[in-house]
Amino acid sequence: MNWSTILEKVSDVTGLTPNFQVKVLQSFAIVLLCVLIRFLLRRVVWRHSQDVRIRYRWLKTSTYAITFVGFLLVGRIWFQGIQSLATYLGIVSAGLAIALQDIVSNFAGWIFILWRRPFSIGDRVQVGEHTGDVIDIRIFQFTLLEVGNWVDADQSTGRVIHVPNRDVLSKVTANFATGFQYIWDELPVLITFESNWEKAKAILKKIVKRHGEKLTKGAEQQIREASRRYMIFYNVLTPAVYTDVRDSGVLLTLRYLSAPRGRRSVKEEIWEEILQEFGKCSDIDFAYPTQRFYNNVVEGKDSTKPVTKQTASLS
Repeated sequence: MNWSTILEKVSDVTGLTPNFQVKVLQSFAIVLLCVLIRFLLRRVVWRHSQDVRIRYRWLKTSTYAITFVGFLLVGRIWFQGIQSLATYLGIVSAGLAIALQDIVSNFAGWIFILWRRPFSIGDRVQVGEHTGDVIDIRIFQFTLLEVGNWVDADQSTGRVIHVPNRDVLSKVTANFATGFQYIWDELPVLITFESNWEKAKAILKKIVKRHGEKLTKGAEQQIREASRRYMIFYNVLTPAVYTDVRDSGVLLTLRYLSAPRGRRSVKEEIWEEILQEFGKCSDIDFAYPTQRFYNNVVEGKDSTKPVTKQTASLS
């Protein structure tokens, strides 16, 4: 029994023409071949590289390339009358643009991500209201391991968020790892008006200098590298303590450099040292919501006390 006889028998049973059956078999063979090539490439990459990033990029690139080639080959089988590749792609793209606007915009966002590279796998980014570490990039969406939200200090929530690629074109995108790879963090410390604020500020300067200066040299090198691509410059990178006044006390704000993923641990270390050092000082107290009565006659400065009959007679 030859091949044409088999096709005729199948046609008698199913009603499908031999030509249609040949196209189906050819399409199936192309898909099977693409799957096999992808499998072999994956085995080769896994055998010759232990780097997770390299493996991921090779797998994604090969998948996209094989899918694109397979799509073209299958299309040429079913559209034999269209010999011009440009015409074929024009018809396909026009149909997609009309019927699948969201998918087309997501695909355009994917092209933008590959071309401009606003972020890569492993970067910590914020796109719109979503913040997280990029763990996957696909044709229509990218995936974040969420940080922040109800968890303080930008630590992981454990949720995986799938964000449409079109958001990188329509929403603000912030990358914590590209360019200047450090962030400025601030820690406010509020003490009472009666505290020795100058002594407290000296203690805080000593603490923040010890924790922040170790990142300064690395930050200077990062700025030199980033300035080649971006207009990034800082005159001062050393930690500092700023003084301000609030309704309930003197506000001393520590400003220092921190790695994006190390904010919470650094802040914990600084707070523990502050609590230990302030605990040794009898003339420094933290300010907190409370209520007190102030007697200007007893507590006020001599020049601000109201003049009474007794003080007038003494004068």
